[in-house]
Amino acid sequence: MSTRGSTSGVVYVHSSPSAVCPHVEWAISGTLGERVDLRWAAQPAAPGQLRAECAWTGEAGTGARLVAALRAWPMLRFEVTEDPSPGVDGVRYCFAPVLGLWHARTSANGDIVVSEDQLRALAARSRGGESFAHGVDEILGAAWDDALEPFRRAGDGAPVTWLHRVG
Repeated sequence: MSTRGSTSGVVYVHSSPSAVCPHVEWAISGTLGERVDLRWAAQPAAPGQLRAECAWTGEAGTGARLVAALRAWPMLRFEVTEDPSPGVDGVRYCFAPVLGLWHARTSANGDIVVSEDQLRALAARSRGGESFAHGVDEILGAAWDDALEPFRRAGDGAPVTWLHRVG
C-alpha cells in the first residue's frame, strides 16, 4: 500500500498535431493505469492542431509522471497541475516548444509559491529594479504564460474528461 496521499489535477494539452493525439492518450493512459479517451477539439490559436484536457486523480507525484510521459513529443504545448495533498505542495508544470519545461510549487488557491532561498538568490544577483523585476518574471514563469495564454483562451468552455486512477 502506498504511503503517498491521494490528489487530483488537470492535464491541458493546448496543441497537438492530429497524428500525435493517439500517442498522447496512450501516454496518459499508461501513467494513470486506465484507458483514456480524450475529446479532441480544434485549436483556433494553431490551425491544424487539436486540444484536449482531462481531470485526473491519483497519488501525489502523478503530475510529474504525466509530464515525463508527455515530454516525449517536443511539439506539444501542455500544462499539468497537481493539487496540494497532505504533506505535499501542489505543482504546476508548463511546456512550450523552444522554451521547454517550467514548473513551480503552488498554494492551495493555485498561486505560485516562491521560497526564501529563491528570493535571497534573486536579491543577491539583481543589480537594480529592472533586473529584480526580470528575475521575478523568471521565477513566476512569465515567458511560459505569455507563450501559452493564446492557447488557454482558445480552450475556454471546452469539455473536460474526468479520470480516476485505479489502485
